[in-house]
Amino acid sequence: MGNKKKYLIMNLKVKNALISVSNKENLVSLLKTLKKFNINIISSGGTYTAIKKLGYQCTELSKYTGFREMLDGRVKTLHPKIHAGILHDRQNKKHKNEMSKQNFPSIDLIVVNFYPFQKIVTNTKNPKKIIENIDIGGPTMVRAAAKNFKNVTIITNKDDYKSLIKELENFRGKTSLKFRELMSSKAFGLTAYYDSMIANWFNKKLKIEFPERKTIFGRKFKNLRYGENPHQKSSIYVSDYNDQQLAFNQIHGKELSYNNYNDMFTSLEILESLKKNSGTVIIKHANPCGVSENKNPFNSFKNAYASDPMSAFGGVIACNYRISKKIANEINKNFLEVILAKGFEKESLKILKRKKNLRIIDITNFKLDNLSSIKIFDGSFLIQSKDSIVIEKKKLKCVTKLKPKKKEMAEIQFAFNVCKHVKSNAIVLCNNFSTIGIGAGQPSRLDSCKIAVQKAKQFQSSKIKGSVAASDAFFPFTDGINVLIRAGVKTIIQPGGSIKDQEIINAANKAKIKMFFTGIRHFNH
Repeated sequence: MGNKKKYLIMNLKVKNALISVSNKENLVSLLKTLKKFNINIISSGGTYTAIKKLGYQCTELSKYTGFREMLDGRVKTLHPKIHAGILHDRQNKKHKNEMSKQNFPSIDLIVVNFYPFQKIVTNTKNPKKIIENIDIGGPTMVRAAAKNFKNVTIITNKDDYKSLIKELENFRGKTSLKFRELMSSKAFGLTAYYDSMIANWFNKKLKIEFPERKTIFGRKFKNLRYGENPHQKSSIYVSDYNDQQLAFNQIHGKELSYNNYNDMFTSLEILESLKKNSGTVIIKHANPCGVSENKNPFNSFKNAYASDPMSAFGGVIACNYRISKKIANEINKNFLEVILAKGFEKESLKILKRKKNLRIIDITNFKLDNLSSIKIFDGSFLIQSKDSIVIEKKKLKCVTKLKPKKKEMAEIQFAFNVCKHVKSNAIVLCNNFSTIGIGAGQPSRLDSCKIAVQKAKQFQSSKIKGSVAASDAFFPFTDGINVLIRAGVKTIIQPGGSIKDQEIINAANKAKIKMFFTGIRHFNH
């Protein structure tokens, strides 16, 4: 008897279904199956009308409850007959007696999707309209059904209609406990996702950057082949109200990997900071190895690549301009993983597509609008505002006897801007709005100086003399700036703030170079 009871709980006959959906796609195949197994349908509003138009029998919700919806539809499914029908435990004698006294039938299947809050948010800034599209009845039914998965099937996604149909076919109008539990987990995922979007909208509206409770919402875009390494699993999620696609479009090449995405995001962040001219950014292992700005896109590309052609091998290149035939031919001379650009000429695409595996990404519609960065570790995460500050010329303080010419100021700003995107400790050498040597990610600032100089000597030796050096934080000793001075650097920009600042200024004056203090540190870990 015990095993028989367990079986009955596991596989339950669906007698009554309540359907209330904003998205009415793919309903026909579901309705056909429900009819086949004599499952009664309850519905209301637009869903009721749609079901009747498709030629299927349906009981209107207000007739079922004996209560007309009110408050412009705000109170519709919020009724004891609905929620008792969903929530009662079919194996509990007390519940069964209470249901019998009230003459409330069981509701065994709920098919619901919510008001399109995220769609409304992307299409209007009208708070009243947005708030009206916060669904109450839908999530309440979903949570009730999901809690009672032992007895009720909850479907919250039209993509799961096929699975439900298969389940009903396999079990002759019944559903299995395993299926109901799986759908329950999806349902709670949806309600959490939906509420987190609403909470984040309120936080943004009220300019609350660090709320007491923070939820990060995301919809899985796709599984990736693996993570940073082949033994790690990975997926990419979209955390945006438009969660069906990323803000850029892949038009050619094999699937993007975790490392590709990581490098792309780094490149886009830097590219967004290059506003004046055609900008090119080359990334390898989440660090820039070449950055250049130039009025001429081809020169921008060539200069960025020349910064460190060895590291650029197998890298990611991002451009804030349209790729021409001439640039495409230059790209194809080298091995690259990904090219991102604001459009591609027809001939350039033909050239680039010769490389079967090269990922070609159109970023024409990409716009950086997330003002926070998040790092997650085990049971905690860090949130901070992004380092988007741009140094103004008038706030730069020249601390040496030798003063700059006006035309030098823009290049000094360029160097310091690039530096903030390089992993700490960071030293960046620049000449003519192009990097010529980058020292990144070293525990010692002196080592970063040595690496930047070594790179410049290896690939851009003719451009070191008279170059600009930027440091993301202060120099604790004179050893670092002495390495730069001996190499030929003539201008150094750094935050300042060391207890040995005066010693460093003295060394700069002795070497007859220019030095600027910004008062702003740019650690990037």
